[in-house]
Amino acid sequence: MKLQFSKNDFPANSKTKENFVLEFNDEFEKDTIDTENWLPFYLPQWSSKKMSQPQYEIKNGNLVLQITQDQKPWCPEFNGDIKCSSIQTGVFSGEVGSSIGQHKVSPNCLVREKQNAAKTYLPQYGFFEIRAKSLDTQSNVVALWMIGFEDSPEKSAEICIFEVKGCNVQENKAKIGYGIHKFNDPKIKEAFYEDDFDIDVTKFHIYSTEWTPEKITFYIDNQKIREIKQSPNYPMQFMSGIYEIPTEIEDDKEKIYPKNFEIDYVRGYKHV
Repeated sequence: MKLQFSKNDFPANSKTKENFVLEFNDEFEKDTIDTENWLPFYLPQWSSKKMSQPQYEIKNGNLVLQITQDQKPWCPEFNGDIKCSSIQTGVFSGEVGSSIGQHKVSPNCLVREKQNAAKTYLPQYGFFEIRAKSLDTQSNVVALWMIGFEDSPEKSAEICIFEVKGCNVQENKAKIGYGIHKFNDPKIKEAFYEDDFDIDVTKFHIYSTEWTPEKITFYIDNQKIREIKQSPNYPMQFMSGIYEIPTEIEDDKEKIYPKNFEIDYVRGYKHV
């Protein structure tokens, strides 16, 4: 059966979900990022909290993560000229100078700022969803993903709930990434997909995942798109952000700032 997607904004889901209990819900109703829910930085152990803090505004009850024109790269030593505005629900690192820390963006990564371990939300299994607008600029990527806390190296797999690269967006059509990256987890097999969907990702849509001990199931606008029969067996934290990767494309749209990743809500449910 061919999936049919709305060409307009897909409406928000009810908070109530049969067979689940809502345990994490951020609808971004405060003036600033709620630090009881999110840590406002991106992998700061490889640079610093200051360098990796997000540019953002909260507008009409939506979090708008931004890349601004004068924004500096978040980690030039290990990640080059890539800019990022991202938030996460956990952080862990070793001592300064060690290679112990979450999600190495380069094999050369060394801790530049030690982080005290922090956890705002690290579920193990459940149902997770985001309602968000992506963008179609060639140099930008937006995503919601989950990673292991990585307090031991094997707890490092990633569940990518969705990822949109602006270079893969056309009018009413987009290639959307989702699935599992194994990284240093020997029990997991790589199972990441980029599939074409007849969908306008610049409108609001809902991207969601059900994670059980046996499998992970992916949905767009409440329609199942794939089931993967494997599962990390440790708690995982949320990561969500917008990235800008340098491009030589001279497109007028690329020169318009800020670049916006607009999020209506993020929710996490546990199984009853």
